[in-house]
Amino acid sequence: MRNQVEFEVYGAYALFTDPVTKMGGEKLSYQVPTYQALKGITESLYWKPTILWIIDGVRIMNPIKMEAKGIRPIEYKGGNTLANYTYLKNVRYQVRAHFIFNPHRPDLAYDRNEHKHHNIAIRCVNAGGRRDVFLGTRECPAYVEPCEFGKGEGYYDQYGSIHLGTMVHGLNYPDETGVNMLETRLWNPVLEDGYIHFIRPDECELIRPISELTPKSFLKENVQSVEDLEKEMAKGRRT
Repeated sequence: MRNQVEFEVYGAYALFTDPVTKMGGEKLSYQVPTYQALKGITESLYWKPTILWIIDGVRIMNPIKMEAKGIRPIEYKGGNTLANYTYLKNVRYQVRAHFIFNPHRPDLAYDRNEHKHHNIAIRCVNAGGRRDVFLGTRECPAYVEPCEFGKGEGYYDQYGSIHLGTMVHGLNYPDETGVNMLETRLWNPVLEDGYIHFIRPDECELIRPISELTPKSFLKENVQSVEDLEKEMAKGRRT
């Protein structure tokens, strides 16, 4: 697929919070990463408001294990409380994604250089990302390496189908939809022999509004063009 990247992300812990379990300060992770979590990881590798990352699929490499921890949340009004957070343990995922140009940002058409965006994205994947990478929450740091999607042995190879129930797919932001509303998307994923093949955000039928929200403003004065960014990265490699 055009503009495609493939990488492996792994870490000691992950927390892809099921929002239903956040009542009372507790947190329980989904068994697998959400589309939005993987999109956030990919955006940590490389992102510009000109492009939209589409997550095509994820492969679960390690067995799904969970571990509960007693966490002391920050109490801004004082107090001493203890909450139970249930994390995924020793996780490793292969991810395949590609980008498209954001059709709702015609003001950024001057930055639509497909070839240069893809070249920079590949270099960022090889370098482990431009920003810190986390698996769901900030207390779960992760590491990224390039890989060939589908290569290697995974724990759930030939395992069959596992229906995961209704999960959060992701969030609809006004910058990406053209609608002044923050919305959440739901779907019913199936783990097939260790793979989850994601549907696109615009294919989700279960959508719930959250709140009104206006798009962010991006001007030429506060956006670095991909040409300037490539020159900056090339200069950094020479030095």
